Amino acid sequence: MKFENSGIESIKVDLNNLDEVMDQNGMVRAGQWDYERVTYDHKFQIKEGTYYLRVQGYAIEGDVGAHDAVIQLMQPILGKHYYPHGVEYGEDEYFPEHLVKQCKQILEKINKELAIFAE
Repeated sequence: MKFENSGIESIKVDLNNLDEVMDQNGMVRAGQWDYERVTYDHKFQIKEGTYYLRVQGYAIEGDVGAHDAVIQLMQPILGKHYYPHGVEYGEDEYFPEHLVKQCKQILEKINKELAIFAE
């Protein structure tokens, strides 16, 4: 599921500020990066299954590995995890309304906090 018009997809921000805001909002980057891309996940384990809110971005300047980059964020997505195959984001998936609402709240908070640092 794509979160359209979240505002996040228009943000360009320094990686260090991005890491801080995402961490404060429960979004984990961990090992999900390379020198040009980053991925932040928030894992939800609810009765309907395991879901991931994902925000991805790519470096428009600098190097992610050196912690010196400006990141262009992309449209946030929500997916359901199926063991052992992975996460599915398709429109045919069922996404509980309470989960979608919670994800939208998280994204709104992130958007507001990143607006301070956005380039």
